[in-house]
Amino acid sequence: MAKSSIKDLVAKELEEFLEKNGYELYNVEFIKEGKDWFLRVFIDRNQGSEAEGISTDDCEKVSKYLSARLDELDPIKQNYYLEVSSPGIDRELIKDSDYVKFAGRFVDVTLYQAINGKKAYSGKLSGIEDGNLIIVDEKENRIELPMEKVSKTKLAVLF
Repeated sequence: MAKSSIKDLVAKELEEFLEKNGYELYNVEFIKEGKDWFLRVFIDRNQGSEAEGISTDDCEKVSKYLSARLDELDPIKQNYYLEVSSPGIDRELIKDSDYVKFAGRFVDVTLYQAINGKKAYSGKLSGIEDGNLIIVDEKENRIELPMEKVSKTKLAVLF
């Protein structure tokens, strides 16, 4: 089964279970590292949930459910390791909804190619407007970065 089909299957199989239990699917990866394959499932709390982050008990609950479903369906021919985890405090923003959800938080942005001589920017996330990622730096300067030049946007870890 193709990587994208596996991701779609996992998303479909988890959709109802996650919603019922107050979680949402953050991301799915099916990748080969060395000689081993890994199916990595990242879960988060539903947007409306006021509860804290994801615990190891939450990951175990989802892992047991998904493992049983995948054993039943047997869609993946090669051996693989199933990992279920939280996206972490320095999570990458992947979907447009992530940029809405985390507006007002500080982010670190990496670009494919430099803009004004810089490939890395940090600031408070304002959101996405007209295809541009908008952040405000520490001097209150508004910075617009074209999304097609953005390699990665991660939540900044501030101490």
